[in-house]
Amino acid sequence: MSKTIMAIGGHIGDMELTTGCVLSHQSLKGDKVVTVALTAGERGNPKDISVNDYRQQKICEAKEFAQMLKGEAVVLDYPDGELPDNEEVRFEVAAIIRKYRPNVIFTHWKNSMHKDHANCHKIVVDAAFLAAIYDGEKLTDKPVWAPVYFAENWEDREEFDPYIFINCSEGYDLWTSAIQKHWFIMNSPSFRYYDYYTHLTYVRGCLAKYKHAQCFNVFGYQKFTKMEL
Repeated sequence: MSKTIMAIGGHIGDMELTTGCVLSHQSLKGDKVVTVALTAGERGNPKDISVNDYRQQKICEAKEFAQMLKGEAVVLDYPDGELPDNEEVRFEVAAIIRKYRPNVIFTHWKNSMHKDHANCHKIVVDAAFLAAIYDGEKLTDKPVWAPVYFAENWEDREEFDPYIFINCSEGYDLWTSAIQKHWFIMNSPSFRYYDYYTHLTYVRGCLAKYKHAQCFNVFGYQKFTKMEL
């Protein structure tokens, strides 16, 4: 029976890199993939493209990535670097969770050098809780519960424990093709995103005895539960 897997990031590209190989692997097995970006990440624009134009470009890149995985991409309207930490965005994300009814949610680890990542973590954890228990006018669809797991990101490394390793070997080729649609992944002057994340799947795969793997952290109480996709 197919599952729905949701990956929620602070910016377009965050989850495509950190969970994209797993998303690709699972999409080939028939699971539905939904990526959600709380901001577009438009302030990393190339010198010859305006912030507003780059936002539109990134939204197109997010949709193209998702379509290659036969999934859907959702991008919220918050400006890059200005993701608010409030109840409004929590209920907005909770509504998305209820709409798509995922079996599992991936997002950022709690500690990050980037404000949007840290806020995204808090928002998603609370939104998953609201999606499961809230009974009121702010959320109309039926409650749904999904466990939340935290992806490995070079900007979110502090106290990150690579606790769960998920096989993504079959999805590697699809993933590497899909992430090449993102300008910053292939052209960023500040970080070699493509090299880092593709090689990381080999490193994590070695440790887990897979050809390719991506790893995830959990809260302490989650270490007493099983993780299956």
